[in-house]
This record gives sequence, C-alpha cells and structure tokens, in this order.
Amino acid sequence: MDTDVLIVGAGPTGLMLANQLARRGVRVEIVDRHDGPARQTRALGVQARTLEIYAHLGIVDRALELGKRGTGATLWAQGRRMAHVPLGDAGRMTTPYPFVLVLGQDDNEMIMGERLAELGVSVRWNTELIDFTQDADGVTAVLTTPGGRMRSLTAAYVAGCDGAHSAVRKIAGISFPGAPYEHVFFVADVEMTGTMVPDEVNVYLWRTGFHLLFPMRGRDHWRIVGIVPPEQRGAGEIDLDAVMPSLRDEAGAELSITRCSWFSSYRIHHRAAERFRDRRAFLLGDAAHIHSPAGAQGMNTGLQDAYNLAWKLALVCGGEADPALLDSYGGERLPVARRLLATTDRAFKLAVADGWLAGLMRTRVLARIAAFAMSVPRIQDLAFRTVSQTAIRYRASPLSANVEALPAAAPQSGDRFPWLRLRLRDGGPVEDLFQALDDTCFNLVAFGQGAPTADAIGFGDRVRTWTVPHDPHNDAELARLAIPRPSFYLIRPDGHVGLCGRTADAAAARRYLAGTVGLRARPAG
Repeated sequence: MDTDVLIVGAGPTGLMLANQLARRGVRVEIVDRHDGPARQTRALGVQARTLEIYAHLGIVDRALELGKRGTGATLWAQGRRMAHVPLGDAGRMTTPYPFVLVLGQDDNEMIMGERLAELGVSVRWNTELIDFTQDADGVTAVLTTPGGRMRSLTAAYVAGCDGAHSAVRKIAGISFPGAPYEHVFFVADVEMTGTMVPDEVNVYLWRTGFHLLFPMRGRDHWRIVGIVPPEQRGAGEIDLDAVMPSLRDEAGAELSITRCSWFSSYRIHHRAAERFRDRRAFLLGDAAHIHSPAGAQGMNTGLQDAYNLAWKLALVCGGEADPALLDSYGGERLPVARRLLATTDRAFKLAVADGWLAGLMRTRVLARIAAFAMSVPRIQDLAFRTVSQTAIRYRASPLSANVEALPAAAPQSGDRFPWLRLRLRDGGPVEDLFQALDDTCFNLVAFGQGAPTADAIGFGDRVRTWTVPHDPHNDAELARLAIPRPSFYLIRPDGHVGLCGRTADAAAARRYLAGTVGLRARPAG
C-alpha cells in the first residue's frame, strides 16, 4: 500500500481525520482539488464538544486566541429584546468551555493545518480524485496531479471528506436524498455598530425570516447570516445594499455599517447519505450530511464524525483490532446526522414559515415562549447540552455494554463521560479529568474500589487504569453527577463510555475489549 488512508478533502473534517490518524501513527495521504485553504467561509460557530477535542489535539489555546467567545445569545423580535440565553451559566458545570467560540472555518482549517504539518503531513492541493476501485485487499485510486497528469495510489481505506458534491460518495454509488430549501441566504463580514448586545450571538426574528449576528474578534467586527427577503430572491445579483432595508427594519435604524469586507448569497440543502460506508470507503462531514445553519451544528458534526472514525481506523490499520469494528462508525454517526437533520429542519421551517399568521407566531408568541423557557435552569441546561453537542450519546450502539446496571441518573454506557475535576491521587491537586485521560487509548476509571492493572486486563498500553481515591472534594463531584461508589467506567478513545458497572473486574474489561471491540491482546511494554 502507498498509504493506509487516503483522505479526499482538506476542509475541517478532512484535516481533523488526518490529524487524529497521524498522531496515532497511521500513514495518511490528504488531497484536495482546490489550490489552497479556504479564504472566505460561512461556518463559524465552534461548539464546546469540538473545543474539548481541540484540547486533546493541542490546539485549543490557539483557537481561543483567534476566536471570540460568545457568552450567550439574545433573541430580538419587532425591535424588542425578547429573551436571553446565558451560555456561561448553563454550561459551566458541563464543560471547560461553556460558550460558543465564534471562529471562522478558515481559521479552524489554518489551526488544524499547522498542527498536521507539525505531525509531518502536508496537504496535496490541486489534486482531484477521478475514480477508485476497491476489493478485499484495498483501494486503488486515480488522481490528477497539479501538473495535470494521472497518478494511481493504493490505500487500505478511502475517506470522503469532500463536501456536498463528494466524488467519493458518487463513485461509491451512495445516494444522497433530500432537497434544497427555497430560501436564499446571505453572509456578510462587516464592521458595524448598533443595538446588538456585545460578545453575544444576536438573533433577530422577523415576519418572513431571521438575521443572525455573530461577534467576531476585533472592534465592531460582526458576521451577519440572514435570509434574503422574498421579493429579492429572483432578482439576480444581490449585494449588501439590497438586504440593508430588511436588516435595519429588524435590528434598528441606528444600525451603521462602516465597512463590508465580504458579501455572498447562497442556497442550502438538507440531505443525508443513505449510508456512511461502502466497504472500504467512508463518508464524513458534508459529504455525508448537510442541513440548515440553525444552531451552528454542521462543521462541528463533521469534526465529531472524524473523531469517532479515527480511533477505530487506527486500530484496524495497525492490525490491532478486527475490521468489524468499523461497522460501528455508520451505526453510531448516521442516527446522529438524521436526528440533527430533522431537528434543524424543524427549527429552520419554524423560523422562516411564510404567511401572516406564521410571522405573528414567530415574532410574538414564539419569542415570548422562548423568553419564559430560557428563564428555567433545567431548560437552559438542556438547550446548552444540545447545542454544544455534549449530549450526543450512543446508547444503542453494539459498542455500548454494561456489567451491572447503574442508577438511571448516573452516566450510562454510550454517553460522553462527563467533565469532572478530581484528586486523582491521595493528597494530590484537583485535576481536570479530561486533560488527564489519554485519548489515544482506552481509560478505565474506578470509583470506590481499586482499578485492575493494565497488565491484568491484557492489552498493554492501549488501556490505562485510574483509581479515584476517597476525598471530600471527589465525593462532592461524584454526587453532583450521581456516580455511585463503587462503580467503574471504561472510556473509549473518543470520550464515550464503552463499558460500565459496579465492580471493576479485569476479566469483564478483557471480554469487552476482545469480544465487543475486537481488540487483539498483547502484553504491556
């Protein structure tokens, strides 16, 4: 094989997959038909779960430096402030990053590209996938090179991270059902002053659409995403002047734009691939699912696709796990994409429904309901966990198993293991458990009992074990999340619980890793 994994597409999803594979020692080749990284992009909301992944990748500080923290969201209707969603309050016990980071896709690509270069991998630009064939032994791809010549490349697997018009998806013959929305969106990068609440996402609802104003780094710097008014959708070329009247109607006459560095209009589709895998070919990100921008979920979902697939591909490519493990990728991520598609579709239709009555419901009734709901802490918490993607779970996955049932309020198999700050050794400092856990291996964490050794489990350095000591601080943290003593959690490399139960038993962990995951045993060292 020329490489282990051929990654087609060097957008955020492809770069995330390449980084996660390269840091695990997998040989990757990443190609893109464009001549370089994106310069102007529409995706810009980085959710908390993505920032947690960035922390393990070693790039979160750079992202926080370049981005703007959106500490909340303010909902406006009919020129009045109707509701406030305090993200920092809602998420401060859920994640180290209780905010949405406003950071353009181009900056995300730059940060991940720099990290990938540090790992010794470069993107091959101006390189397009023309065709590929696959058999039981691997994939043979035909690529065009920057000089226009054809090149043949062999790989064990191919990953389609090549967007809505994915060549990998088309060549694999995977259908992409769905349809375009009738509405036309616009995006503008501006310097602007007005009634907007600083450092928050400002949502302006109007009778026939909405405007989203995202705070960007820099003074008075905002990114506007909006709906083109119905009367202008067939008017040919659209510019900022054409949408300013509707924007001022909703955001206030005092709105003043001093500079516009970018304006573009576009249409959005809502689609999900029939399946995310065809033998040795995988689909991720926009190649697998596209939906409305409601909730800033698209780019983040693609990054989680990559994080889910990477650890599985790494084990299989390294000969350390049975290839059947790869079946769980589609089984876990396709339901997430379909659920997200349905949710964002409903939210989008509610936000843009036509008609006088629909407009009245949106700007008067819906806004008041939202204002009331967001004053309830439990609803705030649910909204944050949903939008931040920290609530995504795989409880129905074949990789999710229990030894003994735990209380219903406790974290369960398939859940993202919650954020805890614990003393990990007697008399030691309080540590962030997310930072302590190694995401390149499995981690077995035992509470109220001793953890079996990695040698006893029998998979060498692919498993680390942790015994959390009794301590007043630890007890309070465990009580907050209803984690019982005794209990144990075997956490997958992507941070989701694979196995849990009451008694931390080496034999049970060994049976799970060998039988359920398909991991091949080897001694420590």
